[in-house]
Amino acid sequence: MTFDPVFAIERIADPTFVSENRRPAHSDHRWFADLDEARSGVSAFEQSLNGLWKFFCARNQGQVLPDFADPSRDVSGWDDIRVPSHLQLEGYDRPQYVNVGYAWDGQEDIEPGQVPERDNPIGCYVRTFALDCPLAEGERLSVTFHGAESAIALWVNGRYIGYSTDSFTPAEFDLTDALVEGENRIAAQVFSYSAGSWLEDQDFFRFSGIFRDVTLYRRPGVHAEDIRVTTAVADDLASAQVRVRVELDGAGGAVSARIEGVGELARDADGAFVVQVEEPRLWSPEHPHLYDLVIEVRDAAGALTEVVPQRVGIRRFGIENGVLSLNGDRVVFNGINRHEFGLNGRVPSRELTESDIRMLKAHNVNAVRTSHYPNDSAFYALADEYGLMVIDEMNLETHARWSRIRLHGESLDTALPGDHDEWRPAALDRARSMLERDKNHASVVIWSCGNESSGGTVLRDVADWFRSVDDRPVHYEGVHWDPRYPETTDIASQMYTPAAAVEDYLRTNRDKPFIVCEYAHAMGNSFGGVGEYIELAYRDELFQGGFIWDFADQAILMRDRYGREYFGYGGDNGEAPHDQDFSGNGIFFADHTPSPKAQEMKRLYQGFVVDVSESSFALTNRLMSTSSAEYETRVSISREGRILTAGVVDTDVAPGGSAVYPLPVAIPAAAGEYAIVVSLHLRTETAWAPAGHEVAFGEHVLRVGEPAAGATAPAAQVAAPAPRLVEGTLSIGVHGPGFHVTFSRIFNGLTSYRFGETRTGGRELLSGAVTPNFWHAPTANERGWGGPFEEGQWLLASRYGRASGFHEPADISVEQVDGGVRIGYRYELPTTPVTHCDLSYLVDGAGRVEVTQRMHVPEGLPQMPEFATMLAMPADYDRVRWYGDGPEECYVDRREGARLGVYDRHVPDMLTPYIRPQEAGNRTGVRWAEITDARGAGLRFEGDPIMEFSALSWTPAEIESALHPHELPPIHRTIVRPALMRRGVAGDDSWGSRPLDRYLLPTGDLEFRFAFRGIQNR
Repeated sequence: MTFDPVFAIERIADPTFVSENRRPAHSDHRWFADLDEARSGVSAFEQSLNGLWKFFCARNQGQVLPDFADPSRDVSGWDDIRVPSHLQLEGYDRPQYVNVGYAWDGQEDIEPGQVPERDNPIGCYVRTFALDCPLAEGERLSVTFHGAESAIALWVNGRYIGYSTDSFTPAEFDLTDALVEGENRIAAQVFSYSAGSWLEDQDFFRFSGIFRDVTLYRRPGVHAEDIRVTTAVADDLASAQVRVRVELDGAGGAVSARIEGVGELARDADGAFVVQVEEPRLWSPEHPHLYDLVIEVRDAAGALTEVVPQRVGIRRFGIENGVLSLNGDRVVFNGINRHEFGLNGRVPSRELTESDIRMLKAHNVNAVRTSHYPNDSAFYALADEYGLMVIDEMNLETHARWSRIRLHGESLDTALPGDHDEWRPAALDRARSMLERDKNHASVVIWSCGNESSGGTVLRDVADWFRSVDDRPVHYEGVHWDPRYPETTDIASQMYTPAAAVEDYLRTNRDKPFIVCEYAHAMGNSFGGVGEYIELAYRDELFQGGFIWDFADQAILMRDRYGREYFGYGGDNGEAPHDQDFSGNGIFFADHTPSPKAQEMKRLYQGFVVDVSESSFALTNRLMSTSSAEYETRVSISREGRILTAGVVDTDVAPGGSAVYPLPVAIPAAAGEYAIVVSLHLRTETAWAPAGHEVAFGEHVLRVGEPAAGATAPAAQVAAPAPRLVEGTLSIGVHGPGFHVTFSRIFNGLTSYRFGETRTGGRELLSGAVTPNFWHAPTANERGWGGPFEEGQWLLASRYGRASGFHEPADISVEQVDGGVRIGYRYELPTTPVTHCDLSYLVDGAGRVEVTQRMHVPEGLPQMPEFATMLAMPADYDRVRWYGDGPEECYVDRREGARLGVYDRHVPDMLTPYIRPQEAGNRTGVRWAEITDARGAGLRFEGDPIMEFSALSWTPAEIESALHPHELPPIHRTIVRPALMRRGVAGDDSWGSRPLDRYLLPTGDLEFRFAFRGIQNR
C-alpha cells in the first residue's frame, strides 16, 4: 500500500476542525465472547497496543517528516518510547507547570485558534501489529486512543484514517478497510498544541503525547454499539424501574438482558428493556450496592455474538424541594477536586487510582470533582464500586482569556468559548464525548460544563444539550462572573468564597442550591479555619458543601546535579512561563501519602458529631442513610497517653438524629488530667478499610485535683537549696548540684546550660544564646497575601534585637529571690516604632529555669507571625517526645483533627516535607516536651499550663532559604521554639486570604511563660 498523505497539518489551527472519521462516542462498556470470559475479565475482543513504539519528535510543524507514515520508511533507527507516557517525561521537551497563563504566553503572540509556530512538539509514533486472530466474517476492527494530548492524526499502512481533538476522551477509529493480512503498520502524529489547546488552559503541568491506553477492539457482526441504563426510583423508595436501551450495529440482531438476582428485562413499547425492582438496594456513598446486568447479543441465526456485563447502581439524584438530594436525602458534599496525577504524570494506572479512592474513603470524603477534564474510565467504575459521588467535568478551561476580562477590563466579547459560533462544535463535542462514555455510572451525579471560562451562549447551549439527553443536574461556576445566562447552571457555585460571605450571599439568594466547587486552597502549610464551611452546611440547607482544592501535590520526581531525588515544581525544568510551587496544593503529598492536612480533613468530614462531657456523650448522625448501630462505639479514658479504662456503648442514632448516652466508664478519683475519647469504628471490613478503622471521634479533657503534670507552679517541684550566684565581668553564672547556667552581658542572653555530674562539669545542652522570636519561614499562604513584605520588621526583630553590645552595658537585671536567681533582659527591637521585649529567667536550686517573655505590642505594627522563644541544642539531641496535640502537625486554626496524647518523633522528621520548605511541624496544646539524645538525656520543657511547641533541625532562616527540602543544609543543631502562639495558617485561598481574626496574635500586652530543666538518661 502506498502512502496517502491527505491530512493537511495546517488544519490543526482551525477551531472548527474537531474530528475527522472518528467513530461516534458511546458508553464505555466492554464485551466478551461468553459469560465465562466475562467473569474472567479478559476479553478476546481486545488487544492492547501499549508498549514500545518507534518515535521521532519534531520541534514544530515545519520539522515534521512529510512521509513519516509511509510504510516504506525505515524507522529502525528511531528512538523507542513507552506508550502510554508523556513526551516530557520521556526526555523530549520539558515539563511545564502553568496555572493561569497559556503555555506560550509571552513567547509567541498568537490569536485564539492559532498554534505556536516555533515551539509545538509533535510526537510521531510508529509500530506494527498483527491481530491475535483473524477477523471473523462481519467483524470490524477499531483502535481507541483513550487519551492523546492535545490532538492526534492517524494512519494505518500508509492510509490516512482520521483526526481527533479533546485530549481526555477516547478517539476511536475504524481500521477495517485499511488492514492487510499479517503485519500492519500504525502511525500517529500527536500535536502538543492544536486549536483545541485554547480550551485546555487548566492549572496543571503541560504535557503531551499518548498518555492513556491504546486498544484494538474487534466488533462482531452484530454488536452492542451503545448502552444506556437509567433508573427511576419511586418516591417512597420501595421500588425502582431499570430501563436499558441497546443500540445495535449489524442487521438482524437480537438482544436479551437480565439482572442477577432480579430477573429478565422485558421489551417495552419504545424498544427499551425494562424491569421492576421491588425493595431495591439503593446505591449511595455509604452503601454503594451494584446490581449485575448481563446483556446477550445474538445474530440473525440466533448465535451468541457477545456478552456485555454492566454494573448498575439504582439511585435517584436530583434537585428535590430546592436542594440536591440522593434517594430523597439532602446531600452535603464532603468533596475534593482531583487531578489525575501521579509520579508518572497524568498516565493513570488502575492500581494508583484504586489506592487514591481507598484513601479518600478512609478520610471520610464522599465526592470528587474531576478537575478539569474527564478522568480515565477506570476511575468511574471504581467510584461506583467504592461509593463516591462525582461531578464529571468536561475538558474545558480558558483561564487566561477569562483573566484578561477580570484583570485587564476586556469586554466579554473576548471570552472563550463565549458567544463565538466557531467554538460551539468543539465545546459540544467535548460534552458529548464525556456524557456518552460516562452516562451509565451511578457515581456520576452532576455534569459540569468546565472551569474558569467566563460565560456566554456556547456554554449555555452545552448545558441545554446536557439536559436534553440526561436528567442529571448541570453545574457551571462561571455564571457567578458572567451572569447573563443564569440558566447555564442548575446549581449556584462559587470558588474560594469565605464561609461568612457564603452565608451573606444565601441570605438573599435562595433560588438554587449552593456549593463551593473549589475551596480551602490547600497549598503548602494551610487548610486552616475550614470547619467554618462544614458548620454552615448544617445550618443552611441550601449550602451543600464543597470540594477542597485539591487532592495531591502535582510535582515531578527529579534528581539534582548531585544525584539527590526531589519533587520538582514550576521552573525546575527550566521552563518559561511557569507558576513556581503553586502546583503544591494537595491534602496528600506528591507520592499520594497523607500530609498533616489529611488529619484535619478526616475529622471535619466525619459523619458523626461526638460531643463528650464528664459523664455522657451526645451523638449526632450526619450521614444520609446509615444508623450509628452499624459502627462500634468505643469509649476510653487515658492519662498522659496511657489508656486507663475502656468500654463499648451500643448506639442506634438514625440519620439526621441525635441521642445522649452515659459513659460506660468512670472518671478516676486520683488527681490528674484525663482525656475521654469516644470514637466510632467499622464493625466489619470494607473494600476501603479493615474492621476497626476509626471513622469519627470526639474528645473531652478534664482535670481532677491538682494542675496538669508539667505545670510550672513551684509547688509542683521538689524543694532544693538556693543556687549559687557568681556575677562576673562579662558573664553571670548560676550554679547548683549537677547544673551550671551562664548568662552573657554582651551576647544578648542565656548562653549555656550544662547539666549532669561529669568530669567536664556536665553536658552542654545549648548551642547559642536563647532569644525571643517573632518570625518563621513564611508559609505559602503568607507569601500569597504579602506577609513577608508587610511584616518583615519582625524578621529583623527576631534576628537583630539587642540587649547589649561590646561597647555598652547590657540592659540586664540580676536579683536573688526566695529559692532562686532571676536574670532579666530587655531587648530593643528594630520595629517602627521601636518596641521592647523582656525575657526573664528564674533559676532554682534544682536547675529548673522558668522563662517569662513579656511585650507590649502597640496598635499600628504589622501582624506578628508568632510570639515565641528560640533556643538551639546540639544536633545529637534529636528525639522529641511530647504530651499535647498530635500526632500530626497542628496550628490554632487547624487542630480539630488532633487529639491529646503522648507522641514521639525523630526531630529531622518534624519539618513537614512540603514541596517548598516553610513554617511547619508545630504542635498545639503541649503540656510538656522532651528533647533528648539516644540515651535519653536532654531538656524537658513545661508549659504554664500549655504552650505551642516546635522542634526542628533547621532555623527559620535556613528553612526560608531552601527552595526544596533536599536543599536544606546539613544538620548541625536542634532548634526549639516554645511559643505562646503561632498565627493560624489560613485556608480560604493562597493569594490574599488571611487567617480569621480569632487566629491572629493579639496586640497589647503579651506574656508567655514556660520552663525547662535538664533530664538524665532514663
